[in-house]
Amino acid sequence: MTTVRVLAVTGLVMVAVTLQLGVLPTLVLTDVVPNLVLVVVIAMAMSRGPEFGALVGFAAGLALDLAPPADHTAGRWALAFVVVGYLVGMARRDVRTSVLATVVLVAAGSFIGTSLFALSGLVLGDQGVTVGGVAHVVPLALLYDVLLTPLVVPLVLAMMRRLEPAVARL
Repeated sequence: MTTVRVLAVTGLVMVAVTLQLGVLPTLVLTDVVPNLVLVVVIAMAMSRGPEFGALVGFAAGLALDLAPPADHTAGRWALAFVVVGYLVGMARRDVRTSVLATVVLVAAGSFIGTSLFALSGLVLGDQGVTVGGVAHVVPLALLYDVLLTPLVVPLVLAMMRRLEPAVARL
């Protein structure tokens, strides 16, 4: 991977983490915040495949786990994003590029990622994670992430296409 691509992906993940933790909580009226970082990981996995999706998922999840005001066990988002990045990267091979397929991949990735994060909280006994809370958060997070899809995914896919080496574009 080229230095330019590494810097671009790192910058995009850092911007997404900052927006998710700093800006998005002030824009929503509920206690659930859209997971912009997860949508970025899904778009990256759609553009480059399972290995790249898992790698970006781990880095983005770890950044989200360690960024203040993290109040959960570190590694939960990293685990969820690795799984989502890998699965979406694998599924992108079987799905033709269409708007509906993109929305379905984001919805599936959002459901899997949010559910894994919540279930790991239940297993680890994190305070504030209850079955009722999970049943409330997962559908709302999925809806928010699907609403972010037309704003985020096309931009990330265009950026990744632009960063492709000239040989790969032929």
